[in-house]
Amino acid sequence: MHTALSLMQASPAKHAVPRPWLSVILPVYRGEEWLERTLLSIAADSDPGIEVVVIDSSPDGGSMTIIRRFADRLNFRFVDPDGIDGCSPKTNLGVRHASARHVTWLCQDDLWLPGRAAAVRRWITGRPDAALHLAPTAIIDKDDKVRGIWRCPLADGGAPVERSALLEKLLVQNFVAVVSPVIRRDAWLACGGLDLDLWYTGDWDLWIKLALHGEVLYHDTVTAAFRIHGSSATTTGSRAASNFKAQHRIVVDRHIAAVPQGRRAQVRRLANASIAVNSALADAANGQLRALGAALLSVLRLGPVGAGRYIHRSRIIERVLPRLRAKSAGVL
Repeated sequence: MHTALSLMQASPAKHAVPRPWLSVILPVYRGEEWLERTLLSIAADSDPGIEVVVIDSSPDGGSMTIIRRFADRLNFRFVDPDGIDGCSPKTNLGVRHASARHVTWLCQDDLWLPGRAAAVRRWITGRPDAALHLAPTAIIDKDDKVRGIWRCPLADGGAPVERSALLEKLLVQNFVAVVSPVIRRDAWLACGGLDLDLWYTGDWDLWIKLALHGEVLYHDTVTAAFRIHGSSATTTGSRAASNFKAQHRIVVDRHIAAVPQGRRAQVRRLANASIAVNSALADAANGQLRALGAALLSVLRLGPVGAGRYIHRSRIIERVLPRLRAKSAGVL
């Protein structure tokens, strides 16, 4: 049984305890709807070597009341946000305060799946110096029902993913859900963490920075679940922001030079088509369907081979079908 740190502490207890091998960064804001399920999913693995770094900026004590119920089951580290709000700045803060050499990021509405702790330990043990471990993610609805599996367009060969091939695919589309990756903490810090100017694409930018920093491994094992629901930050953000498309272009423009020169033009064409589709889907979700035709045309203009590459690299089918299934079932 694990002992939670005092709710007033932001640093580890002073008596000798083993250093955690994994820190779970959990930014929280008004988490009452989902937080109990999220914490239950971590507690089910019951590993004393895992610490949960909580950064709660809620205006009341509702979330902390739920967290206190797990004080005898999870090893908590509480970090005072000190006026900081927003998921990205709180996540960066949590990483800075984490005790373990490796971190993973968990949103308050997502879940671990049974066996994740053991799987992640194997990944780290097998390649402890890798900057980034990637994995596929289950997509669940508000009732925890799996609506699909979101995989990366990568091969699980036990060896690091070839960097240029990874970048060529990743620049077309962010195919990584934040709940699954495991990151070497010092690599996160060396890369500068999440860019706070990128409210929508900060995670995408981070994966690319980490890929440029060190080795990346892909494990084709589903160990975590990303929740889709109408009030998620992703959904509400795409509705509210006027610079949704610009957020994508910044990432492509920032990192395209890392692609071998002879392949940059092709990658940019695929990326432009992906941006058009993403923007059109965001508009369609808000009832504006006019952009869908232009987005489809941008994909058709890639030609059969190019369109096939786009579909493979963007994981567009794996990303859209679960949402359509959830919507048709009335649970999105």
